Amino acid sequence: MLRNFILILVMSLISSFSFAQEYTGRMSMHWNDKHHCTIHAKLFAEEVFEKSDGRLKIELFHSGQLFGIRDIMGGVTSGAVDLGGIVGVVSFPGINKNFNVATIPGLFDSFEQQRAFFQESDKGSEIWGNLLGKTKSTLIMYNPVGPVMTFSGARELTGVDAMKDLKARRLIGAEEPMWKAYGAKIIGLKTGEVYTALQTGMIDTINTPPQSIRAYSWWEYLKFGQRPYQYFADAYIMANSKWFNELPQDLQQVVLDAGKKVGDISTSKIIGVGEEVIAEFEARGGKMTLLAGVEKDKFDKLMAEKVLPAMKDKFDDDALKAAEAFVSN
Repeated sequence: MLRNFILILVMSLISSFSFAQEYTGRMSMHWNDKHHCTIHAKLFAEEVFEKSDGRLKIELFHSGQLFGIRDIMGGVTSGAVDLGGIVGVVSFPGINKNFNVATIPGLFDSFEQQRAFFQESDKGSEIWGNLLGKTKSTLIMYNPVGPVMTFSGARELTGVDAMKDLKARRLIGAEEPMWKAYGAKIIGLKTGEVYTALQTGMIDTINTPPQSIRAYSWWEYLKFGQRPYQYFADAYIMANSKWFNELPQDLQQVVLDAGKKVGDISTSKIIGVGEEVIAEFEARGGKMTLLAGVEKDKFDKLMAEKVLPAMKDKFDDDALKAAEAFVSN
């Protein structure tokens, strides 16, 4: 009798465990564990685990353990990983070149405005829909990298003329027209190669969000910065659509809710964190310059006469016109 009772109890427990099936999602990121994007990805994973009562665990692989910055989107598309931290201006232009409008200096004035263009305007949503279809992915969370500005270890960045002959790191192709217009020397480098390149003098100048100079200790070799911000480098947690769609509906909602909650936190903090880093940079002896007056006029002239014409092959004319019309309304 007792034996039968124990057997029934064991079978019941096995049945209960089977019913409460557990799921796992593997997420790849190139950012190191100190970067704010990784910190918010961890918060997202914790929120998912808590709200799912432990049924869904997101395993994080940071610092390029699985894929580098240029390869993560491909890993998500193929299903080699379930989720990825994607830097839009790095991963998306090779899939749809019209995403390059996000790299035009001064076009968008905030992350929110840039996102609204891709989500709400006819042309922008066409670009975004095309990206999702080609990458077989689902947007889970906004996790912005930060607004991009220029830092250098060579000299004070007083204006356009100060940029000549600087040794500049290029991460994305859309940066090249500007560096060429400045008369800078261009060296293409991955994120993991920048510290050594600054240390050895291979490069002395980079375009980057301020948060990165602290997270990767680049500010050890950077002494000067220039504002205003040029463009807003957004990042996203994207999920392989097959993996996401095969989750039970309640877990899909948990993932989306967690993405919305933590993404709003990440976005709300991003500008403030950048200002905090700039203040620390100045406290370490760094010197900031704000382009204004004559120097800003020279920059705008350079943009209009040399940079934008050189970027014409980076996007279709109708995409540029649509973005310009959107921000002017």
